[in-house]
Amino acid sequence: MNRAVVNVPDRRIQLLADIYHPAKIVPATVDIVDIPGLKSRPAGGEGRGLRLLSNIKDAEALLHVVRCFAEETDSLEHRTTNLRRDVETIDLELMAADGQTLQNKISRLAKKARIDDDLSRVVAHCQKVKDGLDQGMPARRQGLTAIETASVRDCNLLSLKPVLYIANVKSIRDSSSSLVKALQEIAKVENSEMVTISGRDEAEISELDSADQQDFLAALGLNESSMERLLRAAYRILGLISFFTTGEDEVHAWTCRQGDLAPVAASKIHTDMERGFIRMEVIQCQDLLELGSEAAVARVGKQRMEGRTYQVQDGDIVAVRFNPN
Repeated sequence: MNRAVVNVPDRRIQLLADIYHPAKIVPATVDIVDIPGLKSRPAGGEGRGLRLLSNIKDAEALLHVVRCFAEETDSLEHRTTNLRRDVETIDLELMAADGQTLQNKISRLAKKARIDDDLSRVVAHCQKVKDGLDQGMPARRQGLTAIETASVRDCNLLSLKPVLYIANVKSIRDSSSSLVKALQEIAKVENSEMVTISGRDEAEISELDSADQQDFLAALGLNESSMERLLRAAYRILGLISFFTTGEDEVHAWTCRQGDLAPVAASKIHTDMERGFIRMEVIQCQDLLELGSEAAVARVGKQRMEGRTYQVQDGDIVAVRFNPN
């Protein structure tokens, strides 16, 4: 298992740095954990991947890399490609773990649920989700209501986590192959996304300087690298946005969820800011880039004061006023 902290590519942060000339630039980051793949197991056998799956309990989303090519090898497993088998192998392990987690909760609450209507409903919701798992339906595909989701939230179900499918191809020119299209259909059924990458092409690109990288991507018909496309898709399925704090000391990108209120977003900068929140001064990144300075933005009336009920927007540049006491 490998861990990596990856900078989130965002071209706006360098454009802001060109205006402020800060001493430091801090991009947003995401933590990625690489977990070895799981082999299929005999029907009815115990899940053999539970030790590995325990490592994704704290993950907010799963990036499922699926091989979309056949290899020239003596191994029958790698000479043939079965997308549904590969996807289901992982889902079966997720559902096996989730089924046990739900059964433990049902057993723990069963006695009290007989005399408590609220607990009875929770148990019924847990049983409904477990029944779906037993029928081979991951929790994320069961169309759970908000109340049902709340009933199983503390179970931290693995098969309820959003999945971003990554089609691993030999060359990015294979991105329209039948295997890639088949994986795209699987993602579509789950209302998820799919990103196509080629490890070989990416390795070649990484050895080039910045200008040549752009030329290489253009030759492949791409505007951005696979890492940029992957992280953008991950942000979308998680409902994440980026906002900024700026100044001569630092230009810093922060991450919050779309719809977060100003105090919650402010807590990403410092926890004291949520507790003592007073107001938030806001300008939009695009306005600043077009007009060239905060003073110019203020002159045309595009600098705003927002209160506790303001929902922070992607690209907001903020200054938080708060009472530290």
